Amino acid sequence: MDDKRSLRSDADLKLNLLTQKKQRLDGFRPLPPELVKNLDEWFKVELTYTSNAIEGNTLTRAETALVIEKGLTVQGKSLTEHLEATNHVEALEYIKTLAGKKRQDITEQDILDINRLILNKIEAVNAGRYRTQHARLTETDVILPNPVKVPELMEEFMGWLVGDNSDHTVKIGADAHYKLVSIHPFSDGNGRTSRLLMNLLFMQGGYPPAIIRKEDRLAYINSLEKAQKGGGVDDFCSLIYEAVDRSLDVYLEALQPERESLEKPTTTQRFYTTDEVASLLQVDPESVRRYVRKGTLRAVKLGGKFIRIDKADFERFIEQLKTKQ
Repeated sequence: MDDKRSLRSDADLKLNLLTQKKQRLDGFRPLPPELVKNLDEWFKVELTYTSNAIEGNTLTRAETALVIEKGLTVQGKSLTEHLEATNHVEALEYIKTLAGKKRQDITEQDILDINRLILNKIEAVNAGRYRTQHARLTETDVILPNPVKVPELMEEFMGWLVGDNSDHTVKIGADAHYKLVSIHPFSDGNGRTSRLLMNLLFMQGGYPPAIIRKEDRLAYINSLEKAQKGGGVDDFCSLIYEAVDRSLDVYLEALQPERESLEKPTTTQRFYTTDEVASLLQVDPESVRRYVRKGTLRAVKLGGKFIRIDKADFERFIEQLKTKQ
């Protein structure tokens, strides 16, 4: 009982932190149009790349950007992988059209349409239609619902989704993702559909979308499996809360791009400036920019400028350097 109470308390603290950061973000509204445009473009690439990568798509982040921004094809990559990128963008643009509505206005057809856009030209027969075959997950022994039960389960899900719910917006979004992906109503695209629905709920509540990073794939899958086997959704929700927290920080950091570098970067920082990374690596700032341009060090890039380098990405970069020595 004490452990459960502690987990609830920890979750409440995380949600309160998200509320506080959103309030800080709201204090900057209306956001500068150019900044909004740049953030939208950045999130479009990140959401498409990561959501597809979780499902096994091998397009890199840079290749994904070429496909969706330039309309180019990447040698050695399949037509399906290209379509997964362009389809995800279309589905993302579709949920943006719904973001101004309320959660109670979401319809079952909206969810079918999200899946239809995701599978367009890939699985035309099954796109936007509930599965009629039994489904199995390749990386787990979780038993999915019988296809005969899917329409009834979706009806129950929709009743919950649009019903009265006093939970935090981010908790509702995480729960919606978990519930929908566990029903597994479609022959394919269930993860991408669930993540887009979750992010629609976040955007309707004034939060930025959550990016589940490729490097978090295993933790993400394991947390879902744990919940589906009766172990509770705490790990899964915690991972989602952390993703929303990162996205809020991207917005807040972008709103203060001229922040001066600290003489001594702290371990509690989420983002570092170019000068701070240069100080930590004991190199000149231009060397850091070269690492970013070569793609060996990831940075948040908005409007052609490197805004910030995530602490987690910097730490991975350090580990890569160590393995090369």
